[in-house]
Amino acid sequence: MENQPAPDFEAPATGGQTLRLSDFRGRGLILYFYPKDNTPGCTTEAQDFAAFYADFSAAGWAIVGVSRDGIKSHEGFCAKYALPFPLLADIDERVCEAYGVMKLKNLYGKQVRGVERSTFAIRPDGTVARVWRGVKVPQHAREVLEYVRSLA
Repeated sequence: MENQPAPDFEAPATGGQTLRLSDFRGRGLILYFYPKDNTPGCTTEAQDFAAFYADFSAAGWAIVGVSRDGIKSHEGFCAKYALPFPLLADIDERVCEAYGVMKLKNLYGKQVRGVERSTFAIRPDGTVARVWRGVKVPQHAREVLEYVRSLA
C-alpha cells in the first residue's frame, strides 16, 4: 500500500461534518484506526496524538481517528478528552475494509473480527507514505511525528 494512492473514503465525523480523503489534498494526513472509544489503549493513543497535535499541524499534517463506534460515542470521547481532531464513525466498516484493518483476533479464546490498530501517513498528493500495522501504543504518536518531520 505504501507509495500507492490512498483509498478514498467518505464518512460521518465529529463536529457534524462528513469527511473525505479529498478534504485533505495539499496537506499530509495521519489516518489512525483504533478498536473502540473509551478503552485504555485507545484512550492513551488518542491522548498521545492530541498531545502532539500542534506539532503535527505546524508540520502541515492533519490527524483523523477512525473506529466503528457511532457519532454519539465519538462526540462523548472527544469531549471527555478534549481531542482537537475529528473522529470518523465507520459503523459500516467501509473505511476499515478499504484500508485492510479488519482482522480476526482472539478474545478470551474466541475468534472475533476487529480493528487492527493501524496508522497511515498520507502525503499531500494522496499517496500513502508509510503504514504502521499492529501498533503498540507507547511512543507511537511520537514515532509518527518524527517520521513526518523527516519528510520535510
